[in-house]
Amino acid sequence: MNLEAVWVLVLRYVMIYRRSTVRLFEIVFWPGVGLLVWGYVTRFIQSVGQGELPHFITFLIGAMILWDILFRAQQGVVLSFLEDVWTRNLPNVFCAPVRVREYILATFLFALLRASASLTFLIILAWVLYRFNFFTLGYALLPFIANLLLFGLVLGMITVAIIVRYGQGAESFAWATPFFVQPFMAVFYPVSVLPNSLQPVALALPGTYVFEGMREVIRTGAIPWTHLGWAMGLNLVYLGAAMWLLARMFSVARERGLLGKWGMQ
Repeated sequence: MNLEAVWVLVLRYVMIYRRSTVRLFEIVFWPGVGLLVWGYVTRFIQSVGQGELPHFITFLIGAMILWDILFRAQQGVVLSFLEDVWTRNLPNVFCAPVRVREYILATFLFALLRASASLTFLIILAWVLYRFNFFTLGYALLPFIANLLLFGLVLGMITVAIIVRYGQGAESFAWATPFFVQPFMAVFYPVSVLPNSLQPVALALPGTYVFEGMREVIRTGAIPWTHLGWAMGLNLVYLGAAMWLLARMFSVARERGLLGKWGMQ
């Protein structure tokens, strides 16, 4: 065995990570998110009273399905973009008369197809395994899903903007971005479980109101219009900011000649 070759390869990988902040961040990111999410879930389990306990499994299953909708919407936008990067096709796309907003819209429509297929599978599986009827959410189902899809689009655009600016070294953000906000979005537990210092962060995210609203529907059967209103309002604000950020990052990439470097990093 050539130990020198082994050492050179190890050194190469170390140098790659030393020169890439986003790769170093990834090392601590996934363990940290797992600890935060399931730590708060444990606190929620410990705090539920007898009145909440019968709904607990229903809360988790409903949250899992809604979270997957958000995740698939974000992934559909980002992975469509990355497919063009990996196949060296992105310069060809933008050499054609295609605007950024048209490209993002196309990726989002594809994301809707991915999310629809995933949602159908999860609804059937939840019914077969747990007798959980997702449609018990009633009329609140459609605005809940619409808000999650919109927030998924926002996260997808932000992720694409990061990759456009920092290149393929930032590809890990394609999967990390949704999980970056997950601990603060009260997906599997209520906002009240979070520390007081983090609750304002949670209340600034549109998805928080969707998941809190879902638990309210399961608990009382009433549609929380206030939650849906906040979710929609925040989504519109974030959508405008994400569109500006993405357009700005594409402009910076053109000015610095970064578009031609994708796929060479």
